[in-house]
Amino acid sequence: METWINDLMETLGAPGAGLAVALENLFPPIPSEVILPLAGFAAASGRMNLFAALLWTTAGSVVGALALYGVGALFGRERVIAVAARLPLVKVADIERTEAWFARHGTKAVLFGRMVPIFRSLISVPAGVERMPLPVFLALTTLGSALWNTAFVLAGYVLGENWEQVTDYVSVYSKAVLVTALAAAVCFVAVRVVRTVRPGPGARRARAARARDRSRGRGRAAARARR
Repeated sequence: METWINDLMETLGAPGAGLAVALENLFPPIPSEVILPLAGFAAASGRMNLFAALLWTTAGSVVGALALYGVGALFGRERVIAVAARLPLVKVADIERTEAWFARHGTKAVLFGRMVPIFRSLISVPAGVERMPLPVFLALTTLGSALWNTAFVLAGYVLGENWEQVTDYVSVYSKAVLVTALAAAVCFVAVRVVRTVRPGPGARRARAARARDRSRGRGRAAARARR
C-alpha cells in the first residue's frame, strides 16, 4: 500500500497525493494516516511543494466527501426508512431519532467527524440523506479536512524520514475509535434483544389494554348477536 501511494506521488506530485486522499474517502482501507505524513515527507525532501501538498490533499478530501454526499442524496430518506423497517432489531423510530439528532447537531458532526478515523468518510452519507445545504456541507468539510490534513502533512514534514511515527500513534487512536464503536453496537443489540424478549412495564400495559379492547369488542358483538 505504501509503495503504491509513494509511486503515485512520484508520478503526479501533489495532485497524486490529492487523488490518493480522494480514493481514501471512497475506499477506507486506503489510510489517510499514511498518505498525509508521506506527502509531508515528500515535501520535506523536495519532491513537492508543501503548500501544494496541503492544497491538493484538502481538495482530494472534499471531492471524496462530495461523492459520498451524492450517494446519500441519491439513496434518500424514504429508502433508508424502507431498509430500516426490514432490519431485525431496528425500528423506524430509531431512524427518526437519528434524523432529529442530525438536525440539531449535523453541522458539528460533519466538521468534527472529518477528524475521526472511520467516521470521517461515513459522515458524508447521512449529510446527503438529510440534504444538508451543499454550501454548508462544503464549508464544514473543507475546514475540517484542512485542519486534519494540515496536522498530518506538517507532522510528516517535520519528522522527515521518521514520518512513520505518525502512523504508529494514529493507529492506537483508530483502534480506540473502532473498539468504542463496536462496544456501542453490541450494547445497542443487547438492549434491543432484552426489550424484545422482556418488554418493559409500558409495553406490558399497552398489550393488556389491547387485550381488554379485544375482549370488550367480542362482548359487544355477542350482545348484538343475541338481540
